[in-house]
Amino acid sequence: MFKQITVFVENKPGRLAEVTGHLVDAGINIHALAIADTTDFGIVRMIVSNPEKAKGVLREKSFMVKTTNVVAIPMGHNPGSLNSVLRILDGAGIFIEYMYAFTSHFAEYDAIVILKLDDQENAVEKIKNTDITLLSAELLERLNESND
Repeated sequence: MFKQITVFVENKPGRLAEVTGHLVDAGINIHALAIADTTDFGIVRMIVSNPEKAKGVLREKSFMVKTTNVVAIPMGHNPGSLNSVLRILDGAGIFIEYMYAFTSHFAEYDAIVILKLDDQENAVEKIKNTDITLLSAELLERLNESND
């Protein structure tokens, strides 16, 4: 498991640019990003190069920020890759709260799916008993190295 930051942002022009600008100023790289919105605010979920620093920087700027444990699963880039993983998770009785994906430049896999699972600790133990590979926090270190 590794950390994702979640930022609650008002639905106003320029607010997302403010968030990303503060991260740029702090030297923090965004590896993946997903946005869900409601009428009044957006929920920005990000995998960043330094989650704790990002949380501190954004809180200093009065944004509501939290960190969440998520899991990362490598995927192939062909029809059915995601479906086969989802079927295994379903068969193991694992409930997915949300997910998003990003492409990878690593030779071992083409894409990475980020998952927030209900009862995360128990779900991780169930996944370990399947054919699904879970990526460790080392993934974040490798993503950070690739940008140096």
